[in-house]
Amino acid sequence: MNLLKKKIFNVLILLFFVISCASDDGEKVTIEMIEKDLYDQAQSRLKTGNYAAAILSLEALEKQFPFGKYAEQAQSELIFAYYKSSSFEAAISAADRFISLHPRHPNTPYAFYLKGLAKFTDDQTFFGDLPFLGDMTYKRDLSKAKESFDDLSEFLTRYPESEYAGNARQRMIFLRNLIAKQEIYIAEYYIERKAYVAAINRANYIIQHMSKTPEVLKALEISIIAYNELGKEDLAQEAEEVLKAYKEKI
Repeated sequence: MNLLKKKIFNVLILLFFVISCASDDGEKVTIEMIEKDLYDQAQSRLKTGNYAAAILSLEALEKQFPFGKYAEQAQSELIFAYYKSSSFEAAISAADRFISLHPRHPNTPYAFYLKGLAKFTDDQTFFGDLPFLGDMTYKRDLSKAKESFDDLSEFLTRYPESEYAGNARQRMIFLRNLIAKQEIYIAEYYIERKAYVAAINRANYIIQHMSKTPEVLKALEISIIAYNELGKEDLAQEAEEVLKAYKEKI
């Protein structure tokens, strides 16, 4: 919906509520009544999962009553509605705006949380039915995954006691493992191309920064291969000892 259509729609919504709010006994319609009815309409649409329609109501509410009683709540709920309707870029923008305008609002932690989710759910399979992910996922562009990891990390740093903290941690574990798999995939590619120094750098990154992922074993194995190919038997031996110690712990 372009800007002109949105403006026309907002005007039509207001006209609708002016007419529908008029009581049978001729009670005067007030701005507060229109605002309340528009908010109630948005809530009804959110509850029934009609997120596209809810977005229209919330956008109209925010546009026509920017300093009204429900303005902040509408801004917050727009983030959720955008996210649920798969309008992820809009959700990110709405979250950034809400965080900037209301840094101490009770819903700000949720805005941070949804921002992190939206960065990586342009494909619903990632954070939807995780058990059904294909084995090739780690070969995709994971730049959004890394941004999502950083955003969720910031969320947990700011709000470690949030009700969404546990869910955020689980998603970060998934993301971290996925990113580690991609690093292994690249390191193995370097081994095939005999680019052993590059392979070691990738493997060391996993060992140093992703030590809690299952890919650490593969990273150590890659290091051993690369060091031996480079004639660095002493470093290969050290990596073998670390690998042995690591296996004994698991």
